[in-house]
Amino acid sequence: MEHVNVKYAKGFNVLIGDDRSQAASMVIEPGESEGGKDNFHKGADQWLYVESGSGKAIVNGHAYPLQPGSLILISHGETHEVRNTSNVPMKTLNFYVPPAYTSSGEARPAGKAE
Repeated sequence: MEHVNVKYAKGFNVLIGDDRSQAASMVIEPGESEGGKDNFHKGADQWLYVESGSGKAIVNGHAYPLQPGSLILISHGETHEVRNTSNVPMKTLNFYVPPAYTSSGEARPAGKAE
């Protein structure tokens, strides 16, 4: 059993995880974005929950609105970008199955444990 209190620090931060799943927080400043047309996770699905702020997720070239309470699933291999179109920081909680990042936030090769 592991436990952490979610803190939304600037940028992307791995919070907790094991060999099967992982949670991370992400704060995107107004007018900024994370990801892009070449961004995808080779072996991990990503669940993204919007805590605050609003914007859009662009997944495989299609735009989807995001607002507090939005929950989206980005399947492994889907290209994606998350844009903050609001005037406040967008705070998201992200879950990766299996883990997509090392504890320091570096992308893992598909299926490779830390």
